[in-house]
Amino acid sequence: MDAPTDRGQDAEGLRPLGPSERNRWMVSEKIANLVRSPIEPRPITVQTEGKEVTLDLSRTAIIIVDMQNDFCHPEGWLAHIGVDIAPLRKPIAPLQRLLPALRDYEVPVIWLNWGNRPDRLNLSPALLHVYKPSGEGVGLGDVLPGSGAKVLERGSWSAAIVDELRPAASDIHVAKYRMSGFQDTELDSILRNLDVTTLMFAGVNADQCVLCTLQDANFRGYDCLLVEDCVATTSPDYCMAATLYNVRQCFGFVVRSDVIAAAPAQAETSRD
Repeated sequence: MDAPTDRGQDAEGLRPLGPSERNRWMVSEKIANLVRSPIEPRPITVQTEGKEVTLDLSRTAIIIVDMQNDFCHPEGWLAHIGVDIAPLRKPIAPLQRLLPALRDYEVPVIWLNWGNRPDRLNLSPALLHVYKPSGEGVGLGDVLPGSGAKVLERGSWSAAIVDELRPAASDIHVAKYRMSGFQDTELDSILRNLDVTTLMFAGVNADQCVLCTLQDANFRGYDCLLVEDCVATTSPDYCMAATLYNVRQCFGFVVRSDVIAAAPAQAETSRD
């Protein structure tokens, strides 16, 4: 029996069953065909820092971390507590250019955003202490003066993606509440149901939530590329330098967004 490729019922009465076209069976009352339909490779070659890398867009997704109002908006939480958020807004323009190009090539776009429960039962004292070490002030889940929204509460203005980066209807949203987006979330299950093996990373802070998530992806066997001009941090410069060094040395590759965006068109031209 050949692996079926159509979306609906096939000639033998089998129907698709699965979370995505990339991971599904075909079944009927008496038959279960476990052979997944093949995915046609779409290889592109990009120049990273130090090495030319070929990756398969058919098995690639981009994860954008914490590009949210409380981190990146002038009226958000970090700005309220005195953090200069100007660096955190630098990924916006390159992401505005990169994401449409990736969507055109059906690369899944995943927004990995901090999102507390309203009752904060997903937040430990140790985590709350990071942002409210004296027990005073405005910390995770507290009301932010001005907007009245609770800091990074799921579904609130605080946790929303900044207006400049409007998600498409096809984009995927995952809420996290740790530095790593793999800890206690659905992220890994989603990626495996999409049959993804390569991950691009963007967002903030590069040396904290982005790096922790990238490291955990590497530990789980994913291939990782950090998109250098699409990440930023409010930490000192040496933190970014250490992040780039550690990604290149231990966890993956460092690449720029313009190189990624241009690669698919260049690959098609070379095939013509």
